[in-house]
Amino acid sequence: MAQASFRFEDFLLDCGDRRLRRNGAPVELNSRYFDALALLVRERGKLVSKNRFLDEVWRGVPVTDEALTQCIRTLRRQLGDDAGRPRFIETVPKHGYRFIAPVTGESETATARRGFVGRDFLVLGGAGTAGAAMAGLAGGLIYGLVGASQDGAGAMSVLLVLVLLCVIVATSGGAGVSFGTAAAGFADRRRALWSVAGGAAGGFIVGAAVKLIGLDAFTLLVGRSPGDITGAGEGALLGASVGLAAWIASLDRVSLRRGIVVGALLGGMAGMLASLLGGRMMAGSLDLVATRFPESRLSLRDIGAMFGETGLGPHSLLVTGALEGALFGACVVGAMTFARARL
Repeated sequence: MAQASFRFEDFLLDCGDRRLRRNGAPVELNSRYFDALALLVRERGKLVSKNRFLDEVWRGVPVTDEALTQCIRTLRRQLGDDAGRPRFIETVPKHGYRFIAPVTGESETATARRGFVGRDFLVLGGAGTAGAAMAGLAGGLIYGLVGASQDGAGAMSVLLVLVLLCVIVATSGGAGVSFGTAAAGFADRRRALWSVAGGAAGGFIVGAAVKLIGLDAFTLLVGRSPGDITGAGEGALLGASVGLAAWIASLDRVSLRRGIVVGALLGGMAGMLASLLGGRMMAGSLDLVATRFPESRLSLRDIGAMFGETGLGPHSLLVTGALEGALFGACVVGAMTFARARL
């Protein structure tokens, strides 16, 4: 076979590995049907006669016309094609079939696959940052609604402030982690290691900066610090987990759904570990601010009450840390996986 793989729309037909993938997810085809699709794609734009199917796919084994019809029907179903308005396989009545979708062969895409360019870095890093912003929005809404439920008069202002704060912190951390992870694409070898290191470094730097600015801002505005809020250690730990999850999600056979699951699992484990080591994620930091500044209207004690604790105790900190890490990891890795499939 002159070319080892072919791309058309969201599909990759890997003839060497004998797999058809859609956005990285395997599409099930038996051996005969795979051969039939490979024949159609290799001869794209040309009529493939019924006799040629029988010679090259069934290799002389006597079959009825219904066998070929069923083969084409299955291929169309797996490709999401419609016989009435075909995007991939066109029927030429009484003669055969023709593959009509634009196809890019191995030789035409080799350069794109060999090199990781600046555009890829920007797209992947930007996508991860956007995913982190979505995680911050979701987390801010949850904590905002909890805080607002305890402050009737200023409920809306509590909700808006917490949403904005969570989005800013998550987006900042997500940018560091995502671009640090995406930079691993420039490495020729050991990309898993560089992805973990890049994510950890990005999280560490941004976490340290956010903590420093936050503590300085409190000291400047109200004359005292809230204490050991989330910072470099938590950022590095969460960044390393996201870097590892993003590398796993970049493997060919990992689908978008599995990438999100891996991101959630590793992110959740990182958030839990951070809490076990005495660190504080977002909920813990907010609770620390509320405790050190009792005149504030901020309170998340309802979360602690769910675990029989006054304020956020060890159990509630562990659970909220795990949930925050899972949400952050799922959104960042999911967004980067989606962007990578489009690249």
